[in-house]
Amino acid sequence: MADELLVTVPEAARRLCIGRSTTYALLRNGIISSVTIGTLRRVPVADLENYILTLKEQAANRDGY
Repeated sequence: MADELLVTVPEAARRLCIGRSTTYALLRNGIISSVTIGTLRRVPVADLENYILTLKEQAANRDGY
């Protein structure tokens, strides 16, 4: 579903094409955030999009574009 606001941690990992452990490390280090609904942990899709934009900006700055 394209209009989801929140995804599970495994789904966030899949969308970023990284492992689940790496995703948990990003969460633990505050690089992306999550919300808890009862006992469920969910990642805002907007945070994933912002993370990707940050990576692109860092690459552009590093490469001089």
